[in-house]
Amino acid sequence: MILVTGGAGYIGSHTVVELLNSGNDVIIVDNLCNSSKDIISKIKMITNKSFIFKNFDLSNREQVFNTLLRYPIKGIIHFAAHKAVGESISDPEKYYQNNICSLLNVIALGEKLNVENFIFSSSATVYGIPKESPIPETHPIINSNSPYGTTKIMGEKIISDIALISKTNYCLLRYFNPIGAHHSGLIGDNPNGIPNNIMPYITRVAVGNLKKLYIFGNDYPTEDGTCIRDYIHVVDLAKGHVKALQSNTKSKPSVYNLGTGNGVSVLQLITTFEKVNNIKISYKFTDRRDGDVTSMYANANLALRDLNWKAELNLADMLESSWNFQKNIKNE
Repeated sequence: MILVTGGAGYIGSHTVVELLNSGNDVIIVDNLCNSSKDIISKIKMITNKSFIFKNFDLSNREQVFNTLLRYPIKGIIHFAAHKAVGESISDPEKYYQNNICSLLNVIALGEKLNVENFIFSSSATVYGIPKESPIPETHPIINSNSPYGTTKIMGEKIISDIALISKTNYCLLRYFNPIGAHHSGLIGDNPNGIPNNIMPYITRVAVGNLKKLYIFGNDYPTEDGTCIRDYIHVVDLAKGHVKALQSNTKSKPSVYNLGTGNGVSVLQLITTFEKVNNIKISYKFTDRRDGDVTSMYANANLALRDLNWKAELNLADMLESSWNFQKNIKNE
C-alpha cells in the first residue's frame, strides 16, 4: 500500500491515478485546504478502482500515528504542503509551521513502519537564482528566493540527514512548472480563490471568470522580456513519481529533476495557448513579482538514466488539456 499525502491536490490526484492504474493499493490523506472532496470521486471515475481516503491535517503527529499505523504502508509519496511563492513571502510563518511539521510527522510515520520508499515532493525553487540553465542536480543550493523554497531546502536537508541512518530509500524529486490536466477532463489545476499559478489563471480568463491576465514584468533579459520556465505536463510528472517509487538507487537520498529541458517564456505560453485553443487571452503587463527569477529550465538526464523516465507530452498537449479541463468544470 502506498500513502499519498496531499493526494486530492493537483499533482497528487494525477499521481494517485497513475499508481492505481499501475496496480498499487493507495491511501490518500488530505485536509482539503486547497482541493475538494469531489476529486476523490473523480479519481474513482477515471480508474474504476477503490482506495482509502482520510481527511485530516498532517501537522498533528498524534493523529497521524493513531490513524495510519494500522495500515500496511510500504511506500510514501509526500505532496502535502502549502505551495504559493508569493503567499509564502507575505506569510512565512504559515509555510514553516505547516510544511516542516507535516514533513517531520510523515517521516516519523515512515520510519516507524519501516517503509521501503519515501518520495519527497521538492521543487526547482531550491536552486534560488540559478547560475545556469539547463540546471543540473549538482547546481549549488545555498539559499532560496522565497520562504516556500526555503521549506523545500529544509525538507531536503532533513531527509538527507535521516537517510544516512535509515533503511528506507529516500528520493527527492525537484520539479519545475507542472501544467495540463488529465485527458478525461475530470481532474486538473483548480485552486481555491484567485490562482497563484499561471495556467489556471489563463484558463479562467479564457472562460470569462477573470477579466485579464497580469504578467509580472516585461523587462527581463530574455528575448521577449518575460520570464522563462520549464513547463511539464502533470501526467508526465505523475508517471515520474511511479518510476521513482520503483527505483532503488545507492544514493542517500537520490535526487532527480523532473522537467522537459525546454525553456518557454510567459508570452510564448500565452500565444501558444491562443493558437492551440483558438481563443484570445486579454493580458496586461505589471510590475515584477517578488521571488521571480529570469530563467529556469531543467537538465533531466539523470532521471532518464536512473529511472528510465522522460517527459513525453508536448506544450500543445499541456495547453489543450488545461482548456478542456476548464471547460468541463464550467459546465458542472
